[in-house]
Amino acid sequence: MNGGISKKIIAGFVAMGVVIAGLIIALVVTNLGKNDDSWKKTEPKKKSEMVSSAADDSEEDEDLSDEEDEEEEDSEAEEDSSEEEKEDDVKKEGYVISWSSGNGWEDGDKKMSGLDIGINNYSDSAVSGWTLELEIDDLKSCDGWNGTFKVDGNKLTITNADYNADIAKGASVTCGCNIGTGSALNIKSAKLNGTDCTLKKGKVSQNNNNNNNNNNNNNGGNNNEKKDVDVKKLLKRSKNAKQGDDWLHTDGNKILDESGKQVWLTGVNWFGYNTGTNTFDGLWNSEFEPTIKAIADHGFNLIRVPISAELINQWAAGEYPQANYNNAYNEELNSMNSLEIFDYFLKLAEENGMKVMPDIHSANTDASGHNANLWYTDRVSAKEYYAALEWMADRYKDNDTIIAFDLKNEPHGKPAEGDQAAIWNNSKADNNWKYVAETAAKKVLAKNPNVLIMVEGIEIYPKNIKKNGDYKSQDNEDYYFNWWGGNLRGVKDYPIDLGKHQDKLVYSPHDYGPTVYEQPWFEGSYDFKSLKKDCWQDNWLYIHEKKTAPLLIGEWGGFMTEPNITWMTYMRQLIKENHLNHTFWCFNANSGDTGGLVLDDFTTWDEEKYDFVKEVLWREDGKFVGLDHKIALGKNGITLSKAKGL
Repeated sequence: MNGGISKKIIAGFVAMGVVIAGLIIALVVTNLGKNDDSWKKTEPKKKSEMVSSAADDSEEDEDLSDEEDEEEEDSEAEEDSSEEEKEDDVKKEGYVISWSSGNGWEDGDKKMSGLDIGINNYSDSAVSGWTLELEIDDLKSCDGWNGTFKVDGNKLTITNADYNADIAKGASVTCGCNIGTGSALNIKSAKLNGTDCTLKKGKVSQNNNNNNNNNNNNNGGNNNEKKDVDVKKLLKRSKNAKQGDDWLHTDGNKILDESGKQVWLTGVNWFGYNTGTNTFDGLWNSEFEPTIKAIADHGFNLIRVPISAELINQWAAGEYPQANYNNAYNEELNSMNSLEIFDYFLKLAEENGMKVMPDIHSANTDASGHNANLWYTDRVSAKEYYAALEWMADRYKDNDTIIAFDLKNEPHGKPAEGDQAAIWNNSKADNNWKYVAETAAKKVLAKNPNVLIMVEGIEIYPKNIKKNGDYKSQDNEDYYFNWWGGNLRGVKDYPIDLGKHQDKLVYSPHDYGPTVYEQPWFEGSYDFKSLKKDCWQDNWLYIHEKKTAPLLIGEWGGFMTEPNITWMTYMRQLIKENHLNHTFWCFNANSGDTGGLVLDDFTTWDEEKYDFVKEVLWREDGKFVGLDHKIALGKNGITLSKAKGL
């Protein structure tokens, strides 16, 4: 034995070194491969690919190993960090156009998605009137809001609305659209009033510039100047109100008050609580109290209020996202959070003889959130959807200003979307709207057994329910289609069962004209009889005619021009002849595909449209009839106690 290292030992070390080097190379290659694929995880998911916490036991999730889950979480965390860094890297100078998209779906050869756009003014001066030009790959179509939208090839031109024309220095405005492209959505460039803009893909702030701008002009730059008001006193219910005497119930196809008098719900939609405004849209240009009074004075006895489940759950958790409105016009609101403003709305509605129906319009707080097929998303689970309804029902159980809940706006989905499409059968599937509606209704009624329950329809229903009752076929020819939320054919085979509370059930379809979408029944010439035969009768009118339950047309409306006015006239005829309950879409001026009952200032009424709708507002002896037994409906109405009933 000598003092040196043996050749065998040296050879062993060399071999180990080779093995270690090989492992290092393998790890590097593997990691490079992962990085090459990481872009796929940042692509927006289509509706059919959304992950639902209501379906945690899916086969796909079961197949994932713990290691894969950990890797994905690490990857997502890195991506989130990367997105934050990208946002921080954007220089806040000049004009910055932020944009985000989501809720993808297919429409023929078009890839549709909801696009939110923020125009941020970091320049040295205010903007007075704006035109935004976007260059978008393979642009096909666009239907937008908060501006005028024009498609020319791959160029999308957006011009301001009257109410958002001015962008103060440091302020922003938002707009959005449902956009169709031939490939994945990609905005290549942007110009505002001819000036090149910085593009930033990421979350779009929903704050409205008119709020900020008017605050700065009228309040010395203090966006939250508070008027000296006693909020508790302001929220106290009217001394003229009587709690508990206005609850309604049903009998056959009629809605009745506690004495058995038949009533007619003739209302209007006013959105904003679903979009990120966190109060009603339009308060950037109008005053709260006079606006509510004007709705009552014009004879609407019910306001359907679109709201998101996400916002409700934030309120329930003690979080109050900022309400966006003109602080100078609405100083009394400056001392309130967004929930207190909603409570104040209920107080004002009651003082003016109106009733309220919250509508879970979307799971997410998002101006295009209604495009999501179902009541749950990757941000709001089915459990959280139920919780939102329960919290609202419990909080307002002793306030008969809220007389009904619309459980979910427009559940929908096409055959090819599989378990991400809303269905209607006798299963307990996560996407079975019939089962979910019954479950949600029972949860609401357990908190408040007095409210009416509105159940909307879906989009598709099998032509052969015996052969395709599980909706396995992805062939469109195997289904009847209708408007989102408008297909209630399933009621004939699988009616909603509310048990001892069956007299609280109202079915609530939606119906629109060719301006919104050119449905097959609008092709060629059509009339009242053809619309009834080709659409209304089998989708939902049979429910009324067979006296299964009452109907409330939750949304109908549009522009007072052809090709829409013909359809709208026939729909009004149907409502009038059958005394169908309804809530007109909508009060808002900023409804892109329908327009509203008011002009862009949210104060001046479109008298032509109002006169049209007035024909189907409940009146007796020239007076509008309210749904409150003690308080008359506005200055031109009477109480329900004084009404004869239908």
